[in-house]
Amino acid sequence: MALTVGFDLDMTLLDTRPGIKDTYDVLAAETGTFIDSELAVSRLGPPLAQEIAHWFPAEQVDVAVARYRELYAVHAVPGALELPGALAAVAAVRAVGGRVLVITGKWAPNARLHLDGIGLEVDALLGDLWAEGKGEALRAHGANVYVGDHLGDIRGARAADAVAVGVATGPYSAAELAEAGADVVLRDLTEFPDWLAAHLA
Repeated sequence: MALTVGFDLDMTLLDTRPGIKDTYDVLAAETGTFIDSELAVSRLGPPLAQEIAHWFPAEQVDVAVARYRELYAVHAVPGALELPGALAAVAAVRAVGGRVLVITGKWAPNARLHLDGIGLEVDALLGDLWAEGKGEALRAHGANVYVGDHLGDIRGARAADAVAVGVATGPYSAAELAEAGADVVLRDLTEFPDWLAAHLA
């Protein structure tokens, strides 16, 4: 079976925290609703609506989510930073003839803006997915490996019977990722090409 590797986006390939914080701050100012943007940014991973529901009444969540996504394209996309080794990790998959997926909880149109912004071409981009939902997408695309920074990413890989590669660039330590069931834990993606070579060997 051909190699197919899935990557998470936020805090795996890109550091999107500054722009996400700015987006929440603008949304708060527009709506007059208090949002602790530092807290929100510290727990990236689960679906956006889940975070928005901490700050807005249930009947306002859908509208707030839609506005956040509009603001995001303006305030969050330009300031995102490639995490160390991200492009090299994707290149390592390509170098052995592998396919690259990005499977993220982020709304796909905004995720696409991010990928275009750093010049990252992928074979498939799937958005609005979380934990076991990522697993369904991984399985549907025949992914052998999934790389992510969140415990939900480990759950997704497990659900797809894919190798779960944790990277300690997000909210969880290497020990926490390992305890959650990661098959391998990397400090960051600079370690991924060597790991992949060893894994394929």
